[in-house]
Amino acid sequence: MKGCTLFASALTTILIITLSGCLERENNAQSNPSLKASADRFQPRPKLVVGITVDQMRHDYLYRYWPFFGEGGFKRLINDGFVCSNHHFDFAPTYTGPGHAAIFTGTTPAYNGIIANDWYDRSGRMVYCAGDTSARGVGTESPGGQMSPHRLLTTTLSDELRLSNNFKSKVIGVSLKDRGAILPAGHAPNGAYWFIGKDEGRWVTSDWYTPSLPEWVAQFNASYALDSCLEAGWELLHAPEVYSISYEDNNPYETPFKGQARAAFPYDFSDIELNRYDVLKATPFGATITTDFAMAAIVNEKLGDDDHTDLLALSYSNTDYAGHQFGPQAVEMQDTYLRLDRDLERLLIFLDREVGDNEYLIFLSADHGGAPVPSYMQSLNMPGGYWKPQSMLDEIDQQLASRYGAANYVSNYSNDQLFFNRELIESRRIDFDEIATFTAQICKRFPEVYDAYTTKELNQRPISDPVIKNLNRGIHPVRSGDVIVLTHPGFIEYGFRGTTHGSPFCYDTHVPLIFYGAGIKPGELTRRTHITDIAPTVARLMRISAPTASIGNVIYELCD
Repeated sequence: MKGCTLFASALTTILIITLSGCLERENNAQSNPSLKASADRFQPRPKLVVGITVDQMRHDYLYRYWPFFGEGGFKRLINDGFVCSNHHFDFAPTYTGPGHAAIFTGTTPAYNGIIANDWYDRSGRMVYCAGDTSARGVGTESPGGQMSPHRLLTTTLSDELRLSNNFKSKVIGVSLKDRGAILPAGHAPNGAYWFIGKDEGRWVTSDWYTPSLPEWVAQFNASYALDSCLEAGWELLHAPEVYSISYEDNNPYETPFKGQARAAFPYDFSDIELNRYDVLKATPFGATITTDFAMAAIVNEKLGDDDHTDLLALSYSNTDYAGHQFGPQAVEMQDTYLRLDRDLERLLIFLDREVGDNEYLIFLSADHGGAPVPSYMQSLNMPGGYWKPQSMLDEIDQQLASRYGAANYVSNYSNDQLFFNRELIESRRIDFDEIATFTAQICKRFPEVYDAYTTKELNQRPISDPVIKNLNRGIHPVRSGDVIVLTHPGFIEYGFRGTTHGSPFCYDTHVPLIFYGAGIKPGELTRRTHITDIAPTVARLMRISAPTASIGNVIYELCD
């Protein structure tokens, strides 16, 4: 990491920026309490809002790694910021696309339409939440550039900020993942940039945003020493005893990097040839690269440089790649977060200098958590397991053929949802509610399945059950399936190494929420808050309208 970090530091020193002077804050209501309250409500807006999403960050990581964090990253945000410690997703599925969309729309898939990362379209094909075949990549000729927010059905916090002052505010989205940059940046940002790995190793965009790559992005791509990151390899940041809170290195619950025999430190990436830059996504280098690009965006797009509030939507994706590969108890995961902590410290110091202390607002959350690795849990005689749905699907086909006659009644199974061939069912004059209920009953026979629901049944269940409520809010009336399958807690549809996410259970729903900076007083809120509360709360802090389908509540303990 040393070579890459030194280069990143050098890169930061050559960034050129003209600083705006800090605005004077006047208070004309010193003696009248009612006027004072009124004046406080209209205190100057932050020059820059930085919305940070840490992909697959469970809330407990803050406490688990706390003793090993430095003073300037997570500890600074928490000690000097406002923490919502009982913060949860109020819907499922808990995936990257829906999570990023919810944070910035203030609503759930039921309204914003982002029901998964990929989902089955009734036309008979799978679609990607940010995919757009009508778009052209800018900076790349690969399909990875054909992206846009056209499947997002509501406005975002970013859109409302731009609308609030006739597009004088600037908005930029940055993430290794395309969906992590695109969905938060909304429909009309100044730019959204994501990283193409493989053998390209560059930041790109699409013609939804611009016909050509900005010169500063092209220069960044040309000058950034990605090869030095690979040559540096990945070593532990601290002595091995620091990592005693994680399970042993080189264990059977982790997935090695492609071409390598084992998952163990130190990692040598110097001999990787095919798709060589993809490996960076699952290492701390991914956060360093993202931080450096974000700082370059602030400088070159002049974010926070005038009287109009700007917004940077910054998503750290390497934590998700690492989580999938190694699982939440891994040494690699601990080292990833200790190094992310250092990147956050660099970012905060940069913002202090370039935007101004107390002139910017940060909110930090996550798009979902992550499940414990079931094979590891089983080795400890703890609950957890794997879900392989093919036997269930075979049984459904057999039972439906026996009851209604041979035919392909199920068009697709994905994201724990069954999609029926509705035209076939209608043509055979089969009662839709009957076949859906019968199919749900078949699903319930399998030991890994906790329950199965028709979408109609979910709508009729009592909303006092938080799990049912989460499932219900994840259903879009047009895009979602007809039967929803819920496995037991701790069961995942995945390989035997690493982990995934997507459930309505707390390991996937409980994520951090921290506010820091302009107008934020230190504090902690222990009552339950929800992911959909973020957008309306930040909208209030920016004095703008909440997004069009926002259903969240303003966290007034933070604002008043």
